[in-house]
Amino acid sequence: MKAFTLTAIFMLSLTPCVFSQRDVLHKRIKELAATVDGQAGVAIMDLSSKDTLLYNVHGRFAMQSVYKFQLGLAVLNEIDKEALSLDKKIRLTKENLLPNTYSPMRDKYPGGNVELPLRDVLKYLVTNSDNNACDILFKELGGTKRVNRYVHDLGVNEMEIAATEDEMHQGYDVQFTNWSTPRATLQLLEMFYDKKLLKPASQELMWKMMVETTTGPKRLKGLLPEGVEAAHRTGLGDRDTDGRLGAVNDVGIVKLPNGKYYAIVVYIGRAKGELPDLEKVIAEISLAAYKSQWLNK
Repeated sequence: MKAFTLTAIFMLSLTPCVFSQRDVLHKRIKELAATVDGQAGVAIMDLSSKDTLLYNVHGRFAMQSVYKFQLGLAVLNEIDKEALSLDKKIRLTKENLLPNTYSPMRDKYPGGNVELPLRDVLKYLVTNSDNNACDILFKELGGTKRVNRYVHDLGVNEMEIAATEDEMHQGYDVQFTNWSTPRATLQLLEMFYDKKLLKPASQELMWKMMVETTTGPKRLKGLLPEGVEAAHRTGLGDRDTDGRLGAVNDVGIVKLPNGKYYAIVVYIGRAKGELPDLEKVIAEISLAAYKSQWLNK
């Protein structure tokens, strides 16, 4: 009885400490978010304990290229069901290699007239954030509605996928039809980490492609120690006539020095300011999380 009482007292003494550590991080995030002339939403989860920190998580933020994560998951889900094959040949043409959009794949094959295995197009999508690869794979799956239904069927409801990359290029406001709350994106990252979405080979491939992400190096990873493992996906919007950026985003899963992992979502929307300054805010939030006693307990 005495041992039980001492244990209970010890556990009760820990609880306020955990809360206060999380509160310290929440306060720091609030301070950093206040420097943004726009909207900022942050969601963080300790993937071992499932403890969660939420800041302004009910707003709808334009995902921009973050939604290539969902598209990649949907493609791999079809592969797991044997409805698609990673070896399927995808033909590149001048018609599907659109100009005036971010596309390392088009830059490598400017004239098209070449066939790539689907696995290569998928890597261009997830690792390189290629906009043409995105729309080619949307078409392969049957359109954005198919991917939207996929995420909703998972129970992730505070999220909508409605427009292709080409459609988003037709007007500033179109990007906001592809939206998510930070909480919903965190939910999907948790499901991915918990290996609830894909078969082992597809899980490993998706993780590898996200770890190798080439875009947004100054955001989530910007101030972290060199070599930190982070599987992430970025998003960047255009500016409106007032100079506001539609989106500056980075979401992902980061490994701590103690071997544990946490998921982090940082969305910045409709923000004024220079891109490097907004990226620095994301980097500072990321560093605060990485160093926090709450996550390193």
